[in-house]
Amino acid sequence: MNPQASLIFTISLLLGTTITISSNHWIMAWAGLEINTLAILPLISKSHHPRAIEAATKYFLTQAAASALVLFSSMTNAWCTGQWDITQLTNPTSCLILTSAIAMKLGLVPFHFWFPEVLQGAPLPTGLLLSTLMKLPPIALLYMTSPSLNPTLLTTLAILSAALGGWMGLNQTQIRKILAFSSISHLGWMAIIIIYNPKLALLNFYLYAMMTAAIFLTLNTIKVLKLSTLMTAWAKTPPLSTMLLLALLSLAGLPPLTGFLPKWLIIQELTKQDMAPAATLISLLSLLSLFFYLRLAYCTAITLPPHTTNHMKQWRTNKPTSIVIAILTTMTVILLPISPMILTIV
Repeated sequence: MNPQASLIFTISLLLGTTITISSNHWIMAWAGLEINTLAILPLISKSHHPRAIEAATKYFLTQAAASALVLFSSMTNAWCTGQWDITQLTNPTSCLILTSAIAMKLGLVPFHFWFPEVLQGAPLPTGLLLSTLMKLPPIALLYMTSPSLNPTLLTTLAILSAALGGWMGLNQTQIRKILAFSSISHLGWMAIIIIYNPKLALLNFYLYAMMTAAIFLTLNTIKVLKLSTLMTAWAKTPPLSTMLLLALLSLAGLPPLTGFLPKWLIIQELTKQDMAPAATLISLLSLLSLFFYLRLAYCTAITLPPHTTNHMKQWRTNKPTSIVIAILTTMTVILLPISPMILTIV
């Protein structure tokens, strides 16, 4: 793809996200979502591989259906209340339709089937955009409408997402699919808390985006897409493989790494809201995803691959690691001790 086209699509992505998160009117929010969808499609399908074309088609159909539901929800609300303001979503039917639409946009269970397939068909940098930047506008809409939403419905979707995100990732060998199920599981944690403490859900999203960016960029640097190639990639850049191991454990939510912070705060907030059973259940379900993170971490750390098959040893690369990856991986590992300062900022 030539640089001018890449620049236009990147600017369109940023423009669509900015329009959605800064708008008060439903039509503007919908327009921002549409710009986002149209800008990411060429980035998904730029390799012209049949799997990439299939991924782009699936993404387009799903996002078009979700956008139509967003528009239908806002028009129903305007019909009943005369309000086009995003924060004035008071009609129960509109709230139900909007929750379904946003769940479809984000990939929450039971609207999650498209996400692993699309991520598997997209290149790693585009997969990073799909997992982080493309999730921001729907999360922002949930944030703005959170007082009107149905807590029981969102809690049910959240617990199902945490369960299926962990369970379906257990048997995968493709790293992009594992990261897709990891994303679904993390979205469950955000969805369960967004009604009770929306700022905490946003903090969870920011930290998740940072950790996921560190992992995607590291995998893109060492050119790894499968568990089998991850096992032999340690020789390329051992320091980067070590940081990837820590970043995966952080994404799993193990203390004393950064990923433990949002889980800890969410469990604390749920307990304050007399939702201790839900907190216990979602904590136990996160053990499912911990298993495949540990599997990834084991494959990253293995320095002597099994000798049952012949394989080529990788040459060590002397190319310096990007400063962006260095900053992201460091923040992924060491932010927990300064959590009081982060909470005062938020």
